[in-house]
Amino acid sequence: MSDSIDRRGMGALSGGHLATDFASGAVPAMLPFFAAKFDLNYTLTAVLMLAALASSSLTQPLFGLWSDKRGALWLLPAGIGLAGVGIGLAAVAPSYGLLVILVFLSGLGIAAFHPEGAKFAVFASGRKRASGMSLFNIGGNTGYALGPIIVTPLVLWLGLGPGGLLASIPVVLGAAAVLLALPYLSRLRPEARSPGVAVSGTDDVRAVLILGGVIGFRSVAWFGLLTFVPLWVVSLGNSEADGNRMLSLMLVAGAVGTLTLGPIADRFGLRRTLLVAQAILTPMILVFVLVGGVVGALALMLVGICVVGTFGLTMVLSQMYLPEHVGMASGLSIGLAMGLGGIAAVALGGIADAIDLETALVCCAFAPLAGVVLCFFLPSPAVASPVATAPASAYPLLD
Repeated sequence: MSDSIDRRGMGALSGGHLATDFASGAVPAMLPFFAAKFDLNYTLTAVLMLAALASSSLTQPLFGLWSDKRGALWLLPAGIGLAGVGIGLAAVAPSYGLLVILVFLSGLGIAAFHPEGAKFAVFASGRKRASGMSLFNIGGNTGYALGPIIVTPLVLWLGLGPGGLLASIPVVLGAAAVLLALPYLSRLRPEARSPGVAVSGTDDVRAVLILGGVIGFRSVAWFGLLTFVPLWVVSLGNSEADGNRMLSLMLVAGAVGTLTLGPIADRFGLRRTLLVAQAILTPMILVFVLVGGVVGALALMLVGICVVGTFGLTMVLSQMYLPEHVGMASGLSIGLAMGLGGIAAVALGGIADAIDLETALVCCAFAPLAGVVLCFFLPSPAVASPVATAPASAYPLLD
């Protein structure tokens, strides 16, 4: 295993992650425009978010299992391409039902990319897994943050249909770039560098379940904010553009958090950093909702740092807890546990319709407290070691 990060391979993987999550970040940015076009209430708006999360998150463990058993490097460009085409066509969907289907298909593309991408990011990281995963995630977090920053002005300028179609073009171009990089990426497999790499450590299913609970409770708050922050700002008498600017502020802060919390975790420990970040969420969300203004905006930025900045930490922990199934670990940490937050977002939409949006946001603020309790039960992971991989024959470029 190399002592240094393969910069070329990581650049391709992080760039692909950026393109994929740009499509993902476009969904919450377009929610106010979809709501206006189809006259949606809070619950139906949250169903759109659920459709995106059910496909992009809940199916990721299945793609992770495929990755572990056979390998499927072709899923990287194919997933990015499907994500871009799906979100572009969703912008011109003539009916709500078709809109839900297209958002769901776009999410499948996102799900296809992540487990294989995360596993090859481990290969490219060498022994610096935490630093390498931070570089991989900064691409995704930046892409997610750029979604509302780019999509909102395009839609306001050109309209929902043309603006959404134009925004999908960079994603499709990203798929083409990753396709061209596949021959180089295929050489990052451990078999290609050091035949006979063995797996050190055994899977700790109990630890993964506890970690999944932490991620799930964190995701309830996160996806509640992704869904309702723009609508909350609009409900206070501001414009849709103002709502998406607030969302962008949270996401950009999260991208910065990816780079800052990684070194902190290296110094103070993965579990300790995760615990502190999780504990900060509830008071900061309450400040955003109940205080508002500049103070509320700063609190929301801190929320973004604490949530997005710990994505890489939980991914590395899950891979350490499941050293024999790294693809599955990635699918679980990125996908299944986070997808539970999308289901909760629909429930929060029901609360918003039955009572009001402020009550729904206050409810989502308290979810991370349960995750704080679970953090105390996380065991210490084994020392990072070479990961298990599918046989080399399972990685034809376009099999």
